[in-house]
Amino acid sequence: MKSKAGQSQGILLFRLTPTQSFAIGTLKIREIVPYTPLTVLPKSHRFVLGAASIRGLTIPVIDMAAAVGYQPLSKEEIPQCFIIITDCQRKTIGFLVRQIERISECSWKDIEAPASNLGRQAFLTGVTRIDDRIVQLLDVELVISLVFPDSETASFPSLTDVQREKLKPLNILLVDDSIVARAQLSGALDRMNIPYHVTANGNDALNIMKSHAKDNAPIDLVVSDIEMPGLDGYELTFEIRNDTQHLGTPYIILHTSLSSEISVSQAHQVGANEALTKFDAGELIQAMLRGAEHKLVNMGDKGY
Repeated sequence: MKSKAGQSQGILLFRLTPTQSFAIGTLKIREIVPYTPLTVLPKSHRFVLGAASIRGLTIPVIDMAAAVGYQPLSKEEIPQCFIIITDCQRKTIGFLVRQIERISECSWKDIEAPASNLGRQAFLTGVTRIDDRIVQLLDVELVISLVFPDSETASFPSLTDVQREKLKPLNILLVDDSIVARAQLSGALDRMNIPYHVTANGNDALNIMKSHAKDNAPIDLVVSDIEMPGLDGYELTFEIRNDTQHLGTPYIILHTSLSSEISVSQAHQVGANEALTKFDAGELIQAMLRGAEHKLVNMGDKGY
């Protein structure tokens, strides 16, 4: 099955330095605009250059090069730069970049995990080659989380004892290529003393599931990102649903940083039980509780 994500998403290539190409998925992008004068935001993060007024919205603009560890933009070059306006993690954020190259079609299967010798890999989710050049895919979620950290309340919801006991028996698998998303998911469950397994990609997730099923401890609940290098969330869901003999019938929750109804629709089409816009830990936990109820109902139907 061809990934529905691959059908609808390319990558935007841009420059943060004169020689290095970076990219983000086009589904995260609302629009690209030339530099527009910015209004200084008092007490803002040092990477926030100011706010742009675009189509009636006041949008904070981040110096992306500085945020990921490269040479900050100089006052002289800023007027020639471009703002990439993203819609990600329920936030509309602008990223100022030195140069826009082009949008390229890209199969997520061709994106590999970043090599350990590349440096600054904490901000990368993958690496690919386009026109014989190395292109580094940036972890936009990580950048946003560093500049605009979520509140303690948003990241760590509370559970009643009854709810916690419903989740504890579940064999839970978390799958996400983003460092910050894995930390958020793991942190929320750790805080509530809920056990889980975690991995960074879909292929490893399948191997973990097969191993657990072989040991008669199948995974009950899968929480997976949609956009991932290699085997994406749509394809992972399809593979699980296509091999119930070896992988069982776990409750599958797909989540995405994209604020898009299309992603939710596609997730249901490939067999996911739910699809959420990340990251709202409260919504995620409620979805996981629905997964626990689903398992109880199925066990009842089977006479357990």
